[in-house]
Amino acid sequence: MNCPNCAKTKVRSKEEFNKLMCRLNRIEGQIHGIKNMLEKNAYCTDILIQTSAVTAALNSFSKELLANHMKTCVAENIKSGNDEIIDEFLSTLQKLMR
Repeated sequence: MNCPNCAKTKVRSKEEFNKLMCRLNRIEGQIHGIKNMLEKNAYCTDILIQTSAVTAALNSFSKELLANHMKTCVAENIKSGNDEIIDEFLSTLQKLMR
């Protein structure tokens, strides 16, 4: 599937794609669970704990994607002589660390 709003695209291996999608599906389920908790008037602390779990899951997803990006996109660009990828990567890291 092409991303019409993305400047660049990447073809991922089936294994990488499935692993990332599995994580996102799990996160989506957690979000749905939080919505249900809110609809059922769950106690604030219980919802906050679940929200924290989603945040941790998203951070884990980001770490996995970042590692894959370094091992493939960044490494391949450097090997082919495109050192501009380093500035792009540093810019991405700065955005992630806000």
